[in-house]
Amino acid sequence: MEAVTDVVFRHVIAAAAPPDLYFTEFTNATGWAHAGDKAIGGRLVKTDDEHPIVAQLWGSDIDAMEKMAKHCVKLGYDGIDINMGCPDAAAIKSGGGAGMIKNPANAAAIIAAAKKSGLPVSVKTRLGYSQVSEWPGWLAHILKQDIANLTVHLRTKREMSKVPAHFELIPEIKKLRDKIAPQTLLTINGDIHNRIHGMELVQQYGVDGVMIGRGVFHNPFAFAKEELETPEQETLLELLRLHLSLWDFYHSPNADNPLPIARFDPLKRFFKIYVRDFPGAAELRDQLMQSRSTDEVRTILGQFLEPKTA
Repeated sequence: MEAVTDVVFRHVIAAAAPPDLYFTEFTNATGWAHAGDKAIGGRLVKTDDEHPIVAQLWGSDIDAMEKMAKHCVKLGYDGIDINMGCPDAAAIKSGGGAGMIKNPANAAAIIAAAKKSGLPVSVKTRLGYSQVSEWPGWLAHILKQDIANLTVHLRTKREMSKVPAHFELIPEIKKLRDKIAPQTLLTINGDIHNRIHGMELVQQYGVDGVMIGRGVFHNPFAFAKEELETPEQETLLELLRLHLSLWDFYHSPNADNPLPIARFDPLKRFFKIYVRDFPGAAELRDQLMQSRSTDEVRTILGQFLEPKTA
């Protein structure tokens, strides 16, 4: 997810409950081709312990996609995933993201360009742009491109995430996959709460896998293999401390793979993940939202955890 699943948060998730496969934030191939690494803000920074990991790219420029995909080989990625479902207006305006649904010929050319890297190429997309009824033609077109995996977010671009995912369509989508490209893995996405819920869907529908997006932002333990009780206060705050330490490290010029110098405020979006479901959480979160540095966050946490005296 954009501005969420960077190298820092992926390591937090790995410590909590690691997934079977990691995906990066989606990265603009066109921007990188024209302006280099400064255009992508550290979105492809990763570490050697993150395997298997797939670089999720987007863009409508064929030459740029080829160059970016080949660059991902040099970076040590295990695969390329092309985002053809993002509903962001800026991405669509440039012909990328869900805008690809409106230009099937270019979508096919983009896939072919990424394949020149030699890495496995997959696609993440939606049922259609405006109407659910678009899915048979659109998904058939993508399946004919002989990709390694197709991830279907079970909503249209127009629906965003405002309606329940269309689980009822999974059997028909699977039949289409089996008919056109049985060698292509089929992954579903949308309203999947955690690994256990996902595995229930795999068993029910016979798909090959599930992708969890927003679910992991709400629950860092989403990939746990066993049902967990509500995490205790100390467990959640330990993850927050880890997040702070990793943030400091990867934004340091001394890091092996440094991220660009970042403003502190965007880090605050993560506080609600860890500061919840325990007495005093709302008040603590309010204090943390007023902080201005990771050290100040640590001080506030220390004061909160001090034994209360009468």
